[in-house]
Amino acid sequence: MDTISYDEFASTFSVASILQNFQGDFNEGLNVCVEICDRHAEDESRVALRYERVDGSSGELTFAELKRRSAQFAGFLTSRGIGKGDRVACLLTRTPELLICVLGALRAGAVYQPLFTAFGPGAIEYRVGQAGTRLIVTNPEQWPKLADVANLPETLLVANTDHELAAEADHLFWPVLEQQSGEFEPVLIGADDPFLQMFTSGTTGKSKGVAVPAKALAAFWMYMRYAVGLRQDDNFWNVADPGWAYGLYYAVVGPLLLGCTTHFNEAGFTADNTLEFLRKYRITNLAAAPTAYRLLMANDHLVADYPGIDLRVASSAGEPLNPEVISWVKKRFDCVVCDHYGQTETGMTSANFHELDHPHRDASMGYQIPGYRLVALDAGFNEVAVGETGELAIDIENSPLYFFPGYTWGEKSPFHGKYYLTGDIVINNGDGAHSYTGRDDDIIASAGYRIGPAEVESSLLEHDAVIESAVVGKPDAKRGAIVKAYVVTRPEYDGDEQLVEKLQQHVRQRLSTHSFPREIEFVDELPKTSSGKIQRFLLRKQAEEEAEQGA
Repeated sequence: MDTISYDEFASTFSVASILQNFQGDFNEGLNVCVEICDRHAEDESRVALRYERVDGSSGELTFAELKRRSAQFAGFLTSRGIGKGDRVACLLTRTPELLICVLGALRAGAVYQPLFTAFGPGAIEYRVGQAGTRLIVTNPEQWPKLADVANLPETLLVANTDHELAAEADHLFWPVLEQQSGEFEPVLIGADDPFLQMFTSGTTGKSKGVAVPAKALAAFWMYMRYAVGLRQDDNFWNVADPGWAYGLYYAVVGPLLLGCTTHFNEAGFTADNTLEFLRKYRITNLAAAPTAYRLLMANDHLVADYPGIDLRVASSAGEPLNPEVISWVKKRFDCVVCDHYGQTETGMTSANFHELDHPHRDASMGYQIPGYRLVALDAGFNEVAVGETGELAIDIENSPLYFFPGYTWGEKSPFHGKYYLTGDIVINNGDGAHSYTGRDDDIIASAGYRIGPAEVESSLLEHDAVIESAVVGKPDAKRGAIVKAYVVTRPEYDGDEQLVEKLQQHVRQRLSTHSFPREIEFVDELPKTSSGKIQRFLLRKQAEEEAEQGA
């Protein structure tokens, strides 16, 4: 299949051309489940999902089977009085049950809310409380966390009647599904009505709500088709967890929107597991965070043990991609890996395209996706010239694919005039192309996760030993950055390795396994301004110097 010129495509692009691919009408109403499932179900053999469970068992689900199962789940929701606009959360691993819940919630007009399985009770409690979540679906492994969640919503456990936890949950997944009809009339929602309820990290306060409206489907379609370069005959695998935006947007909604097969691997990431999955399922189109590619490169000696891997294209998102990784992927798999950029709030907005021809720059986030106008602004909110540095912003008035209305509960305003401010600093390369240089706040990008230091600091402060804490990102060759905490302890506690382990375990249990500080340094005091504000930039500089010295 021949690609076309980026400039040629961008000059003729229109949202109307994308909307022709949908069954519903953005003006009169649509149902997201219909768009990502039902309209591809006429061919009963068409596979939507191939999956492999952690126990090694595997299988697949067709669009037709998902249409039936989603109808059953939607029927259950309706029987519980859950419908349009209500939040339905899943605390599940990458399994078929997760996909059934997503589709069933959307069929009922409800709003699907992801919960990452590494979250602790505190993170879960905040998110379901803030969203007024009506139902939480989970499995036996995650169930113990819910005991510590205040005001717990109604629960649905993925287990059968003979399971030892069966009596503790309000409902059991498979038994209630089998009681429902395989037919359910999809509930229509408007273009501005939400279908996903996300949360994004911040540097101050709690995580902010991001309600994704139905009109975002047009932007998702555009990204998948031209940046990811997804084709009908591809076997597509996005390694990202659907508990986060990139996984939910582009491992679930995006590929199914195009009627393509997506893949779930429930097992945790290892080089062996990943290489075997690529080989076994003949993955041709791969998406992952730079960390995944870096870890594969670190295990270069294993690649020869997995003959038959036949990647056509690969994509990377979450943090800047190292040029040496791009070269390694090309050398080892004869495959081009392209760097992409986006946020939970906006979805992907910049990319090096697989299906559009354009010049490539090393260490560049690529070109604005047609349908967006990206600019870099100086401190006075003026657009900077080519070659100059500024804060990346979206010109909303000239971005017909833009869909973010603002944080769900007005937690913060990221707008200035007609611009949405990303908080990321870039160099303007001209022609809508930019190169990422860093953030103007304290967000930590680690192994593809965006971690807000405020939540980690707050969790540390909950421990009796801690008086103060400051959390920064420390550069790391494999993860991009790791979470490092500077901690002031109470006099009666010894700042030793035993306390380090206790504090790490405390954060793991309270927040998540990816947020805990991999390094903790005990200090007598934290650097502060005269007004008492912690000067994190000094600690970041210190951590960077340590990394340069190999400490």
